[in-house]
Amino acid sequence: MSSPPPERGAYGFRLLGVDDARELLVDAPPAWPLLELRWRVDRGPAPDYERVSDERAELLLAAGGTVAIERAPLRAEYALPAADGPGALVHPHLAPVAAVASRWLGRESFHGGAVVLGDGAWAVLGDKEAGKSSMLAWLALAGHAVMADDLVVVEDGRVLAGPRSIDLREASARELGAGEPLGRVGLRDRWRLQLAPPPPEVPLRGWIVLGWEDGEPSLHALRGASRLQAMLPHRAVRLLPADPAALVRLSALPCYELRRGRDWSSLPAVAELLGEVAGR
Repeated sequence: MSSPPPERGAYGFRLLGVDDARELLVDAPPAWPLLELRWRVDRGPAPDYERVSDERAELLLAAGGTVAIERAPLRAEYALPAADGPGALVHPHLAPVAAVASRWLGRESFHGGAVVLGDGAWAVLGDKEAGKSSMLAWLALAGHAVMADDLVVVEDGRVLAGPRSIDLREASARELGAGEPLGRVGLRDRWRLQLAPPPPEVPLRGWIVLGWEDGEPSLHALRGASRLQAMLPHRAVRLLPADPAALVRLSALPCYELRRGRDWSSLPAVAELLGEVAGR
């Protein structure tokens, strides 16, 4: 008698309700808590507020629609303006739910991505249009395991793998020669690059904060309080941390500011710099 397939999940949760999107998920350890996802089409006007408490959250989705999250049992119910389907629940709509649920569990989460370099994962943080997704996609195509693109969830010093895709804009997909067109998902057209599955959990080794600068790519080490100051704007849930000491410990990891030009030709040099940092 064959054994059942392993449960699938992302961001440290075993997921229910998205069986048709299993290819976007990783094999989930039994210790990951169960999170059920439900959705319906609702084209009515969205409320103009958000609420987050210790037991329930009501969020506006950046890609359109709303989601209500219950802590016990852990469940998210989406109201979406279009029938995006299970794939969209996993990416991009899962990230805000995972961020809130992670805080309830005492985890920290950050808007950003993570890539495996050397013996661990490095979180990649950056403002919107900082080139994060395109850089991670280039690194993935070069053979590096990408742990996450939209959200970095950290528990006990480990990065928890996110969905197995990076959604690109048309120009990036054309430049990379990669990505399948999805049409409009949420508020924009997307080209989806499927990622290979990494381990579900990888030790976090440090932080890379992105910025633009003409000339050759450069890495500058951040020290002392500047590390925490660089991380804080990218926290996914802007509430007091569940464990402030844990956030301080995360800020003690190596942290570098990476500056590069907008020219795609700079990416091989970026990869070389990142390899040097990971080897230190």
